[in-house]
Amino acid sequence: MTTNLLNIMTVDKPRTQLLFNSAAPSSDPSFPSGSSRAVPFMTFLLVMLLTACSTTNPLEEYQKELAQYPEYQVILQDMKEEGNFTTDYMHQYKIVWAEPVGDSLVFNSEITNWRQVPKEVYQQHQQNLGMALVARSESAEPVGTAQPPGYQYVGNSRYGHWQTGVGGGSFWAFYGQYAFMNSMFNMMSGPIRRNDYDNYRSSVGGGRSYYGLNNRYGTNGSQTKQTNKSFFERRTARASRAKARQRTGRSTMNRFRGRSSGRGGK
Repeated sequence: MTTNLLNIMTVDKPRTQLLFNSAAPSSDPSFPSGSSRAVPFMTFLLVMLLTACSTTNPLEEYQKELAQYPEYQVILQDMKEEGNFTTDYMHQYKIVWAEPVGDSLVFNSEITNWRQVPKEVYQQHQQNLGMALVARSESAEPVGTAQPPGYQYVGNSRYGHWQTGVGGGSFWAFYGQYAFMNSMFNMMSGPIRRNDYDNYRSSVGGGRSYYGLNNRYGTNGSQTKQTNKSFFERRTARASRAKARQRTGRSTMNRFRGRSSGRGGK
C-alpha cells in the first residue's frame, strides 16, 4: 500500500468514534428550581464533596484507550474555569494518533469535548496550554512530560531530514508526504533548529518540561498567545468580573458601615 497521509483523517470505526466523541461534561449539581433555600447547608457541602471526589482524570482514560496505537499525542487544546460559588476546572484536548494500515501509518486528529478535571490536574498543567501532555513514539513507552506538539517526530529519518540554512545552521524539514504535520501540530511559525531540538531531547529525557527557545510554547509562550487567543480573552474577562465583584462587595460593606456609624451618632 502506498503512503498517502492526510492532514486530518477520521477513521470510520465505532471504537475510534466512541473514544473521542465522548459526552460533554455534566454540569455542576444544582438545586431544583425554587427550592435552593430549603436545601440544608450540610447537604450542599456533601454534594460538593462527592462531586469533587468523583471527578476522574481524562488523561488516564485516553491513555488506556490509545494503548492500542503505536504513536499518539494528547495535546492540551484549551482550558477554563467555570462557576462563581464553586469552581469547575475544564480541559479540552486535541488527540493525534497513528493507526497502522498495511505498511503505512495513517494519522488521525480530533478535538474532544470539554472535560472536567480534578483541581490538582488543572493546576499541574496551568503552564502547559498548547503542549503535548502525553506522547508516545513507535516502539516506545508513553512520555508524560509536557513538550511542544510534534517534536517527537523531529530527528526521525522516517519523517524528514536536517537541512543546512543560508547562515550555516541546520533546521528540520518534513518530507513532502508528512508536510501536513506542520499545520497539525502548529509548527508553521518558524523552523525547528538543531540546537532547539537538542535542548528538547535533553530536557524531556531528564523528565523536565520543555517550552522551546525563548519560551515559545506553553501558556506563557509567544506562539501560544497567537494560536490560543480565546483562552486569553476568557481569562481577561474572568479577571475583570472578579474585580467587579470585589468592588461591589467593598461598596456594600462601606454603605453598611456608614449606616451603622450614623445610627451610633444619634
